[in-house]
Amino acid sequence: MKRTITIAALLFLVGKISFAQTFTLKSSDVGGQATQKQFANSFNCHGQNISPQLSWENPPAGTQSFAVTIYDKDAPTGSGFWHWVVFNIPSNVTELKSGAGDVSKNLMPAGAIQSNTDTGAPGYVGPCPPPGAAHEYLVTVYALNNRLQLDKNTPPPYVGFYLNSSVLAKASIVFYAKQ
Repeated sequence: MKRTITIAALLFLVGKISFAQTFTLKSSDVGGQATQKQFANSFNCHGQNISPQLSWENPPAGTQSFAVTIYDKDAPTGSGFWHWVVFNIPSNVTELKSGAGDVSKNLMPAGAIQSNTDTGAPGYVGPCPPPGAAHEYLVTVYALNNRLQLDKNTPPPYVGFYLNSSVLAKASIVFYAKQ
């Protein structure tokens, strides 16, 4: 009898582990190729500069806030280019609507902070790679164990340092842009 209970308990635990959900990021706007909707309307690009819709699911237990970044490692700067940096998204929020990166529209959840991008201003700035060059854009959502004690003027690498020191889990998608 004891052996049957032990085996049953073990099978139950194995079943729980094998069905654990993965922290996942999705977008109805990007994942593949950027469109003119996401492209910048600056730097010789003529897009609409609309941040993509993003949603995530299955954050780990203990998540206190989320952060989202969009980073272009291929930018000809020597250190990449931060296109969007958002942190202190409340832990009960699992989606950013398309266009939420426009700071003038106040579409972010209460408490969320859009920090400076590499343009020196907060909010979303879309891709604008040099003509003929395809760039890879990494979109990442971070599940954090706290809220960051930073403000919108914090430089992106500094925010990244704090993100990485507070991360419980992260999920990413990639999109490409070429003009």
